[in-house]
Amino acid sequence: MFVRVALLLIAAAFAVAVAARQSSGAGPTQHYLVRPGDSLWSIATARYAGDPREGVWNIERRNGLADATIHPGERLVLPAG
Repeated sequence: MFVRVALLLIAAAFAVAVAARQSSGAGPTQHYLVRPGDSLWSIATARYAGDPREGVWNIERRNGLADATIHPGERLVLPAG
């Protein structure tokens, strides 16, 4: 009985994984070209509502940045909302 239940749960998990798909509700990926004088704080303040610290953290994480240091000419991927 336990084996049947386990197989049923595995099959259900597999079906959900196959049926799941990424939502397109977030919109297309946005890129930002860093200009002289820009900081992650200024970009987050201009692009995201609410606390800019969360926006800074999301930009750092999305772009694999070790810290908040950016340079003019860098191209950043801006996470959705």
